Parts: sequence; C-alpha cells; structure tokens
Amino acid sequence: MPNRIERDADRFKQIVRGKLRQNLRKYVTQDEMIGRKGKDLVSIPVPQLDVPHFRYGKNGSGGVGQGDGQPGQPVGKGDQEGAAGEAGSDPGGHIMEVDVSLDELADILGDELQLPRIQPKGDASLWDEKAKYDSIRRNGPESLRHFKRTYVQALRRQISTGVYDINRPRVIPIREDNRYRSWSTVKQPLANAVILYMMDVSGSMTDEQKQIVRTESFWIDTWLRRQYQGLERRYIIHDAAAKEVDEHTFYHTRESGGTKISSAYQVCWNLIETQFPTSEWNIYCFQFSDGDNWGEDNRRSLQILDQKILPVVNLFCYGQVESPYGSGDYIRSLQSHFGSARENLILSEIEDRNAIFDSIKTFLGTGN
Repeated sequence: MPNRIERDADRFKQIVRGKLRQNLRKYVTQDEMIGRKGKDLVSIPVPQLDVPHFRYGKNGSGGVGQGDGQPGQPVGKGDQEGAAGEAGSDPGGHIMEVDVSLDELADILGDELQLPRIQPKGDASLWDEKAKYDSIRRNGPESLRHFKRTYVQALRRQISTGVYDINRPRVIPIREDNRYRSWSTVKQPLANAVILYMMDVSGSMTDEQKQIVRTESFWIDTWLRRQYQGLERRYIIHDAAAKEVDEHTFYHTRESGGTKISSAYQVCWNLIETQFPTSEWNIYCFQFSDGDNWGEDNRRSLQILDQKILPVVNLFCYGQVESPYGSGDYIRSLQSHFGSARENLILSEIEDRNAIFDSIKTFLGTGN
C-alpha cells in the first residue's frame, strides 16, 4: 500500500509540474515574484487539475434506464447554475493552488528553456571548511568550558544527592560536572560567481519598462543561484551618472535625467578590477536600457566595453526594452561595432512583458 500511495503522489506531482510548464510564461512575467528568495514557497494556481476523489451517485433520483421519461427531458440532473448576483448556500468550483519553491520553478524554467548547466572556474569554486560549535562534551580545554551547562549539571548532582541546601544555596562544581563546547567541521561554498546588473533609470525609461527589467533580472538571478553554490550580486543604476546601489534600491528606485551608458560601464569595470579577480570569478554582466544614449558618449561606451569588460567576463548581455521615448539606437551601434566577433556578447530586444521568457533563453542559452 505505501508503494501505491507513493506512486499516486509522484503521478500527482508530475501532473502539477506539467501544468506549471504549460503556464510558465505567465508566471515568469508576474511582478509579485520579485523579492522572494530561493526557499520561499509560491502559491501557484493550477486550473483544470482534477484531484482524485470519490463520486457518489444519486440513487432514486432518476436517469437513463430508471422509470418512464418524457420527450425533451434532459438525461441526468446536471449542475444547477445559480442566478448571477444572488447569494447561495452551495459551494462553488475552486481553482486549486499548490506551493512550489522558487528553486523548483527555476529548475522548471531551465528545463523548459533547455538552459545548460554551468561549469564554474577558478579557485573560487573550492569549498571552505569552518568549525561550528553545535554540541556539548564532558571533556575539553578549559577555554571552551560551558559555564551555564557546568552550573546546571552541578545543581542537578547536588539536588539528586541531597547535598543542596535551600537555605544556603551554594553550587560548587566538581570535575565530573564540567561541560565543554564542542564543534563539528562543516563545508561552506565560497562565492564563485558574480552578476553585475546595470539598469538605465533615465527620464526616457517609463515605469513599465523598468518593471520589465526588474522582472527579467529577478528570474536570471533565480536561475543562476541554482547553478552556483554561492553567488554575489552587484547593482548599478545610471542616467547621466552611475552609482552602485543595493538590491532594494535597484528594484524600487525612480529617477530621471539624461543618459550616459559609459558611466555604468566605468562603475562596472571598477568593481571587476577591485573586487573580482577574473582568474577566480565567473562574471556575468546584464545591462538593460531603452537604447537612448547621448550621441558623443557612444564612442567612449564602446571603447570601455571592447577593451576592458568583454575580454574578461564570461557573458555580457545587453537587453533593450522598447520605448516610446528612447531612440533605440544603441543596440544598432553594438551590432555595427562588434558584429559576431564577440561570442560572449549577447543582444536581445524586449518588446514587452511577453518577450521576457524568450529574452532569458537568448541570454542564458549560451551556457558560458
């Protein structure tokens, strides 16, 4: 019987995953996922999923082969629809919800898009051993003596032997009462990859475009976290000037102004130079813009990208969000300058929310 139950449970999980795959594009475009962490559970509505249950007939209620029928009489009683807008006493149909972790959704995303598994490089893929104090022993060095546990043990001994005097509450530990902190060695992964996000927050980027960028960045981040034991992230926003910000600011800031893409590239390069040695780190850069850039800045932007950033990063992805205000010229500048000469430069045009799914495939399908 347990094996049968397990088989039924596995089959049910497969059905759920199938429904998730069918509706994955819709889930990826939802804003409310932003801010969740890998172990968070997400309630996913799964429509048209028939959960196995018993159905009981209605004996004596008539039907095919039971009594005389009249011409035009419907076969079977059928479900009675309630009048619109009126209160009723009968339960209605419900859409079932299942709890799925973001890690599992990331796995489904990777399978559905056929994203490759990534091989880390450099010393940063090593594991670090760390001592964790997680138990108590009867012997050990005096420097690790646990005074509270020792006192409690001495008090227990004195009470059990009748030595403890409530009028003179003195607790004197002896050698057998001593308790010492002990440790076990645990392995902790060292961060071996860094994602550098760059987003244009200038006046030509509308709130809808910024939300598209944040949504796509979130899913890229979620999937890459599943590939690396440790993952560092850095966030850069820019208009005419760039600055590094924290995750919350990146996902919620609203600014305006002109656009100089080179300012973001310079901050990106400074971070690589000072914090992330290229021999040890897998570096992924994701830049999002509406393609509007101050004309004279194009030359400097392409120079920094060509001579400094592209030679050292695993992947540089540029996503251009369609804008009613921006010129959209920058992606054409990249295409004209680089052509297909740089394999680690990936370009994607994101027309709307529905294009997020395909853009992720374009960026991460390379497997660098």
